Amino acid sequence: MEVLYPRCAGLDVHKDSVVARIRCVSQPLQDEVRTFATTTSALVELIEWLSAHGVTHVAMEATGVYWKPVWHLLEGDFELVLANAQHIRNVPGRKTDVSDAGWIADLLAHGLIRSSFVPPAPIQELRDLTRTRKQLVREISEHSARIQKVLEDANLKLGSVLSNVLGSSGRAILQALVSGETDPEKLADLAQGVARKKRPALVEALRGGIRPHHRGLLKVHLDLVAALQQGLTELDDTVGKALASIHESARLLITMPGVSDVTAHVIVAEIGVDMTRFSTDAHLRSWAGFCPRNDESAGKRRSTRVRKGAPWLKTTLGTAAWAAVRVKDSYLQGQFHRLRSRRGAKKAIVAVAASMLTAAYHMLKNRVEYKDLGAGHFARRDRHKIIQHLVRRINDLGCEVQLTPQAA
Repeated sequence: MEVLYPRCAGLDVHKDSVVARIRCVSQPLQDEVRTFATTTSALVELIEWLSAHGVTHVAMEATGVYWKPVWHLLEGDFELVLANAQHIRNVPGRKTDVSDAGWIADLLAHGLIRSSFVPPAPIQELRDLTRTRKQLVREISEHSARIQKVLEDANLKLGSVLSNVLGSSGRAILQALVSGETDPEKLADLAQGVARKKRPALVEALRGGIRPHHRGLLKVHLDLVAALQQGLTELDDTVGKALASIHESARLLITMPGVSDVTAHVIVAEIGVDMTRFSTDAHLRSWAGFCPRNDESAGKRRSTRVRKGAPWLKTTLGTAAWAAVRVKDSYLQGQFHRLRSRRGAKKAIVAVAASMLTAAYHMLKNRVEYKDLGAGHFARRDRHKIIQHLVRRINDLGCEVQLTPQAA
């Protein structure tokens, strides 16, 4: 097998150590193994050792977050390749860190490692911010559920009357409960906006048996929610500053149905703005896990389930897809209804999300806004098929149909 990179190295990265193996088949011939710590000074020694041996290409596995500091320090000095651990799995048995490093080096030398997508530093920073934001929103939702659990234990049915117990009305009532107020009439008077129309229901829902134990738990959760929301506000400001240089890309994505500001930020953070990294839109869909897997044996297809792919991107696009299919007379709504009747809602929404990712690819690549084809696109494209289907359906009902083309 042809050697593409005669002077390369493989790294087996761990939390506290990096096992490096140099594989040089050009003169001078070298095959050495050394172990380095993951401190900054030790990684600088690794760089000097690799440079002294004339190494040009370095490959490593994407192990958790441990590969990131190694990547950042080596970037710029070597041609780096980040490998998916599932793609370079060695034969079982006799597994050691040294053999892993050697196996990575051998695969790299022959060009058998498919490099993972590593966005540039600004996009990586934006990705960290958007992922942290989603985690904060998730934690706020979890504390809201815990607050409702405490209220149910005290037989206070506030969640049955208010759609959001952490809204302005709910928060005012909860603060009063924590302060010791128990009169349902006075608590109901704290309702604001449209919640005032629900005053009789609030009075009845707030008749319960709250105890000091419940008040203590409510105070803990409310304080944590306030801190999380403050962090969320600060994070949104930081995201806005990070998007300053790529604001135009996010603005283009917002023109697509179902894509909000937050969704556009997540898409840009996950796939970047340079679409040359993905050769085609199919390549991007495959990377994101929006295409059926190949799992066939003995002529039988065992599974067509989509792969895990990029979980942060998939969940965001799934949520956006549900919003997009509610836009009337849109292409995405037409696609959803067309597929739901045959494949079910879940598979249909995955297909819609894949279409949104395809559109995002071309919008970012060609720097154009979204242009909707309309819900009638499929009817226009499949006009002949629809006519034949309706004719067969009428024939099945015992009638004959004679088709006469309509004059233009």
